[in-house]
Amino acid sequence: MKETLYPIKFTPILKDKIWGGNKLKNILNKNSNLPNVGESWEISDVEGDTSIVANGTLQGQSLKHLLESYQSDLIGEKNYKIFGDKFPLLIKFIDAKEDLSIQLHPNDELAKKRHNSFGKTEMWYVMQADDDANLIVGFNQEMDAKTYLHHLENKTLTSILNFDKVKAGDTYFIEVGRVHAIGAGVMLAEIQQTSDITYRVYDWDRVDDQGNARELHNDLAIDAFDFDMPNNFRVAYTKEQNVSNEMVSCPYFTTSYLEVTQTLLKENTHDSFMIYMCVEGEAEIITDQASEVIKKGETVLMPSAIKTFTIKSGNAKLLEVYV
Repeated sequence: MKETLYPIKFTPILKDKIWGGNKLKNILNKNSNLPNVGESWEISDVEGDTSIVANGTLQGQSLKHLLESYQSDLIGEKNYKIFGDKFPLLIKFIDAKEDLSIQLHPNDELAKKRHNSFGKTEMWYVMQADDDANLIVGFNQEMDAKTYLHHLENKTLTSILNFDKVKAGDTYFIEVGRVHAIGAGVMLAEIQQTSDITYRVYDWDRVDDQGNARELHNDLAIDAFDFDMPNNFRVAYTKEQNVSNEMVSCPYFTTSYLEVTQTLLKENTHDSFMIYMCVEGEAEIITDQASEVIKKGETVLMPSAIKTFTIKSGNAKLLEVYV
């Protein structure tokens, strides 16, 4: 007999990165001996990096196994028809102590053809930013392939990129084909399609301890750019307390901002799982079967089969995600 589903937490998969820092350990309490923790993969079904349940009666089981066992009860009927035993989202916290490489991601069609993967549409929610920290998103002028390649070859790429100074709460929608990079001093939550396909176009001429530069993917990247994309990447959203304030809605995910200052009864009216990322404070999520506390820097998966639950807090800021 299958165990009854409940709010599920997974063991974070921590990634050592050349540009990573200590905020995920010091601010979000991620437990790691790695020197430069750049990413915490909270929920992942990427090949070789499948999340493992950390709490409750399903502890120790993989996300892959849960999908095979619970199917639409875990992710919803519509999602199960589309994705089968593949979880559609990759959920992360990221800490950039140094600038990330300038990069972009291919669309579904290119990613399928070249890598047998999904594309990588994503969004960022800034949790903390040092003074003068910025993100690179898009170009600062109209762009075409010829002009872009001219600047790339002449090492003047940064002169045509759009730098945005950021603060906590700023939110960005990064569509496929849009050039972007997280700047030094920024810690953020990232919601994206399940894909690890990144085309790196410039890496600040960095080398590792052995003097090796990281691989660039300029031959692949040039076809993946969407130079006609409008500059509508900054996300404006309301912050009304105790209701879900929609931030981003696209074919791949919908994310809302939910600030909880009381006890809320939530109904899952979507044919989907729901994910809660705690970006400030803490909250208790209560179902008929179980309750789970979620603190800043933690993530919980609410299976599709759980249709009503309570969120209780005096001070929590949550990102609420479904497909």
